[in-house]
Amino acid sequence: MSPVLPVTVVTSVDPLPRDLATAAVLVDVPGAVVLRYDLGSGDGLRRVVSDLGGVLEDVVVPLEHACPGCAQREDVLPTVAAIAAGGRWSSLVLALPVGADPTPLVAALCVDEQLAGAVVVRGVVTAACAADLAEDLLGDALLSERGLALDGADDRAVGEALAQQLEEADLVVLDGDPDERTRTLLAHLRGPSVPVLALQRVGGAQLAAPLGGAGRTAARADPRTARRAPVPDTPDVWTLELTSERTLHPGRLLERVEDLGAGRLRARGTFRLTSRPSTLCAWDGAGGQLSIGEIGAWYPGERGTHLVLTGTEPEERERVRGAFRDVLATREEEAAAHEEVLEALLAGAGAPGGEDGFEPWLGPRDHHVPHERLVVE
Repeated sequence: MSPVLPVTVVTSVDPLPRDLATAAVLVDVPGAVVLRYDLGSGDGLRRVVSDLGGVLEDVVVPLEHACPGCAQREDVLPTVAAIAAGGRWSSLVLALPVGADPTPLVAALCVDEQLAGAVVVRGVVTAACAADLAEDLLGDALLSERGLALDGADDRAVGEALAQQLEEADLVVLDGDPDERTRTLLAHLRGPSVPVLALQRVGGAQLAAPLGGAGRTAARADPRTARRAPVPDTPDVWTLELTSERTLHPGRLLERVEDLGAGRLRARGTFRLTSRPSTLCAWDGAGGQLSIGEIGAWYPGERGTHLVLTGTEPEERERVRGAFRDVLATREEEAAAHEEVLEALLAGAGAPGGEDGFEPWLGPRDHHVPHERLVVE
């Protein structure tokens, strides 16, 4: 039986630091192999396998799904399983396509039955450019504008992709030394426990196993667990943790969604609408874009609204705080919504009728749909 193969996932919104990080592992870690994926050429998913001896495989896999994430999982999981079963290498670096969200794939690597007992996820490394990180994260540039869209339908902001990668990271490596503002911003988003290191001063062994001997059992990024990091505000970086047992009024939220979600902000968390009290929704914003969607059952004690927002502009902090107060439903509004639900149940309708304005993103009030992007630039 082959020994358990350690796997490290590397993500980035810039191909250069991604490739520098993977090269460092190849040079410094004996028996390492790199499995790299790229998308965006229009002809499929490119898979490259290489070790210190050179490129061993370079093929283009036709996309069987319109969803790039689904296509990646369908090729990554059996390829990782085959590498592990071969017993030829002692460490695997999985470099995801530039701009890819690592969370679904990390989750699959941790729970896939085919990989159980064969691999262990030693951590997620996010590689970024120190000089550009703050602007990439908070600015409104699109992946498509940089030629980094995963497909023709990928209209995500660079900040959205980078935020997803940072929040899944166990180690952040930068191709230079960040200034104090960038370092503080990273601390607000990731907390002080996640190391931030310069690529030129980190060894391949640390890149290959950012969690040391421990292994991942699940993906970590989850809007239900969003919390403010134990880091103080500074004149340049602030974080607001907005919590209420009350729901958000749909009409006023639509009126003030730009005040609450636009600008140079990173925002995540959960909320409920007064018109959909049984639906827990995710709030995920960056780069002037906001994604919302139903995310399933509540966690115990989390039936209200909980948003964590980080920014760098002092005037935006007060704007966000005021907008949040304004969109909270009153007790009277919540009572009226409750009565509407009871009347629908008594009438056998199952859910109230009528529209609340969120149908384009959440579907009809009695249906459930995944995240949809709400552009609030």
